Amino acid sequence: MAWSLTHAKLHTLLRQRSLLPDHSRILIAVSGGQDSLCLARLLADMQSKWQWSLAIVHCDHRWREDSAANAAHVVKLADTWQVPAHVEVAPVPLTSEAAARAWRYETFAQVARTEEYSYVVTGHTASDRAETALYNLIRGTGMEGISALPWERLLDPLTPPIALVRPLLAFTRQETAQFCQQRQLPIWEDSSNSDLSFRRNRIRQELLPYLRQHFNPQVERALCQTAEVTAADVAYLEAQTAQIFSQAVVEAIATDGSKGWEINRGLLQTAPLSLQRRLARRVLQRALPHPPNFQQIEKLVRLLTAPNGSRTDTFPGGYVAQVCGRIIRLGSLETMP
Repeated sequence: MAWSLTHAKLHTLLRQRSLLPDHSRILIAVSGGQDSLCLARLLADMQSKWQWSLAIVHCDHRWREDSAANAAHVVKLADTWQVPAHVEVAPVPLTSEAAARAWRYETFAQVARTEEYSYVVTGHTASDRAETALYNLIRGTGMEGISALPWERLLDPLTPPIALVRPLLAFTRQETAQFCQQRQLPIWEDSSNSDLSFRRNRIRQELLPYLRQHFNPQVERALCQTAEVTAADVAYLEAQTAQIFSQAVVEAIATDGSKGWEINRGLLQTAPLSLQRRLARRVLQRALPHPPNFQQIEKLVRLLTAPNGSRTDTFPGGYVAQVCGRIIRLGSLETMP
């Protein structure tokens, strides 16, 4: 195996960030596309240096006629590289990006837990990170959305924990394509990547080229830098929110057995608005059936300075929030005085 500049770049990055320690058991998510093939080949080449135990997992979403052939292609490559492969097939055809992603990551966690792998790695690149930041900015998801696709996150918190790692975030899609070409890796062309009904494809093929031509030739780099800076800010704010949450929020059980929360608004009234919103969102995430939107968060925040007895209208799931002196009670409408 010829050691290339790409190998050296990844080797140095893994050392600097301590992403995949020596002797780790690593499950590589491989779709068959250029990014995942580049990652799998790099890790397989570097395996002896790091003493890793590697395996491949491929998810068949059943949304293309050639999905079974795609899976067989990945298995053949894994056999050639002498890396164990696990193919998981969706129980029903998955037609939406959200449903496919949810099933895919749940599957990664299950296979890693069953086979005792501590790390799951994906082939997300700097290009993916830029597209995700732009997509989430358009959707209005705030700092969390802009900082999406971090280098690592917890995939399964059970003991021992399983981490999701993205080692290629310093590489562009052009770099992974060049590596695959140099190594003559047989890329499986996914026809769904050209389907503009998927919003991410439209961002990749239409919006980013337009921004590159008319606004900033280095727009992908600029978006990635923004995501990296924002991720550090989000981590700090989340740590501060966790600290104030432990002091100001108490889970309460109503007389009918339903769950509720009591928020000490006296402790929060002097807190920065950013922390107030983050705490409100954290409480509502525990109460509501779906992630809260901006309007729902603002309703709860406004109660921090509202007169005694003020209450919100009903949140999804039948919850209301009401000011009771220095406390805001969040609970089911039936249990409110």
